[in-house]
Amino acid sequence: MALRITDECINCDVCEPACPNEAIFQGDNIYEIKPSQCTECVGHFSEPQCVAICPVNCIIKDEAYPETTQMLLAKYQQLMQKKETKS
Repeated sequence: MALRITDECINCDVCEPACPNEAIFQGDNIYEIKPSQCTECVGHFSEPQCVAICPVNCIIKDEAYPETTQMLLAKYQQLMQKKETKS
């Protein structure tokens, strides 16, 4: 499932550059995650990099987007195909 950033976010700017899918962006008040681009780092790393680096532990699974590891891997593969097409 995709991840989301809670209101506890302190806008420390460490999660955005850690995301290999460029799914994290600065929202109106806090950083946000685009569910369509979040693979929980499946395909890139063994654990979500934003979760690993967040100093306040404000990144959680987004229950609105239930996805299996296989679904996340398929999303990763689609994102990589799009990226290759743009290159």
